[in-house]
Amino acid sequence: MTPTRTRALAALALTLTGSLGLAACGSGAPGTAAPGASAAYAGGKTFTLNLASDPGALDPQGSATSALFGLTQYAYDNLVSVAADGSIQPQLAASWTVDGSTITLQLKDGITCADGTAFTAKTVVDNITYVVNPDNKSPFLGVFIPAGTTASASGSTVTLKLATPAPFVLTSLANLPMVCDAGMKDRSTLKAGTNGTGPYVLTEAVPSTRYTYELRKGYTWGPGGATTAEAGMPAKVVVKIVANETTSANELLAGTISAVQITGPDADRLARAGLESVGMQALIGEQWYNQGDGHATADPAVRMALTQALDLKQLQIALTSGKGAPPTQLAALEPLGCVGDAVTGHVPSFDVAAAGAALDAAGWTKGPDGIRAKDGKKLSLTFIYPNSLGTGGGAAAELAVAAWKAAGVEVTAKQQTQTEASGAVFGTGAWDIVWMPLNVSTPDQVMPFVSGTTAPKGTNFASIDNADYLAHATKGMSANGSEGCKDWFAAEQALYKAADVVPFANNVVPTFVKGAKLSIIGSIVPTSIRMLG
Repeated sequence: MTPTRTRALAALALTLTGSLGLAACGSGAPGTAAPGASAAYAGGKTFTLNLASDPGALDPQGSATSALFGLTQYAYDNLVSVAADGSIQPQLAASWTVDGSTITLQLKDGITCADGTAFTAKTVVDNITYVVNPDNKSPFLGVFIPAGTTASASGSTVTLKLATPAPFVLTSLANLPMVCDAGMKDRSTLKAGTNGTGPYVLTEAVPSTRYTYELRKGYTWGPGGATTAEAGMPAKVVVKIVANETTSANELLAGTISAVQITGPDADRLARAGLESVGMQALIGEQWYNQGDGHATADPAVRMALTQALDLKQLQIALTSGKGAPPTQLAALEPLGCVGDAVTGHVPSFDVAAAGAALDAAGWTKGPDGIRAKDGKKLSLTFIYPNSLGTGGGAAAELAVAAWKAAGVEVTAKQQTQTEASGAVFGTGAWDIVWMPLNVSTPDQVMPFVSGTTAPKGTNFASIDNADYLAHATKGMSANGSEGCKDWFAAEQALYKAADVVPFANNVVPTFVKGAKLSIIGSIVPTSIRMLG
C-alpha cells in the first residue's frame, strides 16, 4: 500500500472549523487569508474565534463533533499531518513506512507534553489501544483506526498491525489526536482540561461561553516542522460560543473578534465590507432517517416517500442562500480521495404523486385532518437539525416541513446545538429525520456511519443495514486508495437508491478573518495563525 495523499475532515458532523456538524476527518484548501512572508506580524496578541456550538466534554477521542475537533487542534497533535496539496507530512512522527497491513512510524526526538513529561512510543500504543477497545466507545474506532488493530513500541518506533484493510491509512492517522500519559490514566481530567503535546494549552473552560488557550514555548514538532517561535503567532487564543451569526458578523466588523465561520446571508455583508475569508468546499445538506426499531422511518416506503416529497433543488437554494451546488459524493472535502459524480441520477426524484402512492400502498391513509395514519397511529415524526447550519438551515427546514405536511406527514422540527443533535443521534435515539452533514474526503471513513454496530454502542446512528452497500464497500476496502473509487461510488449509490442517505447541498463555507492571517485544512491550523500589526 502506498502512502495516501488525501485527508478527510476529522469530526462527525458532523464538520467544519468547529461548526458544521460531524467531522470524520477532512481537509480544505487554504484561502486568501493564509500567512504570507511579507505580512507585518505582531507578537503577544490574542486571536478570538467565535463558534456557533459548544463542543461539550473536551476529551479529544470521545466525540466526533466538528466543534470539538476544531478545538482539539490547539492542544493536541496527530502522528502525521496533511498539507493543503494532500501530501502527508511529519508531525509527531518524523518518518513512516506502509507495508501491506503493517505501518511503522519513527517518532521525533524531544517531544514533550504540556505538563513537561516526555511523549513516547509507548504513549502512542496506549492511545491506539484505547481507541480500538470497543468498551471505550470512541467514535474514532473504525473511522481512523480499523477494528482489531494492534500496536507495539520499541524505543521510539511504533508498529501498527491492521486486522482489516485501510486504503487511506495515513489519512486516518492524520486525524487521530494523541493524549499524553496523565490524561490516558485519568480520562476525567480531559472533560474540562487538556493534556497533549499541541502548541497551546487550555487555561480556562467556561462551557457554552468561552475557552482560553495559551501558547507553549519550545514547541518544535508541529505540522511540517512548524514551531511556536514564529513571529505573529498569538500568545492567547479565545474561543467564544456565539450561536447567532449576525451577532458574530457584527463583532467581526467591530474588530472585537478575529475570525468566524458564516454559513448564512451575513457572509454577503462581510464580503462587501472587504473582509478576507478562507473558503472550504463542504457537504452541508445531508438527510438521514432513523431506521431503528419503533420508528416509522424504518419502513423503506416511508423513507422513499419522505424523500420524493422534497424538491431537493429548492432545499439546496434555501440552505445555501442560492450559492450552493448539487452534491457529487459523500466524501466532499478537498483534496478528494475519489473524483467524480456518484449522486446525479441516483437519489430519488421529486415526485409528490409517487410519494403519496408509496404511502397509500404501505397502508398510511389520510385522515380528516390531512395527516396519514396506520393502525390507529398517526404518521408523526421528529425532525432535528443543528443551529450550525445558520439561518439558511431554518429556512430550508421550514420548506421541508411544509412539503411533508402536504404529503400527509406531521413533522415537528427542532433546531438544536451541535452537541444536542449529536447526543440525540448517538445517544437517545429521539429523532426520526436529521440533517447531519458528515464531512470527509475519503469514502472509507463514511463506512462506520452507514454500516456495522448501531448507536449508542457504535457510530451507525441511523441503523442502516444495506447489503448492496456493504458488498461494494468491501471491494473498495480491499483496493489501494483511489483504485477502489468505482466500487466506493457504487456503494454510495446503493445508499441513495434505498433512501438511506439523501445528500442535497454542497457549498463553499467561508471563515472570515480580521486582523489576522490563517490557513484551513479541515479546521483552522493553529500554527498557521498570524496576528497583524
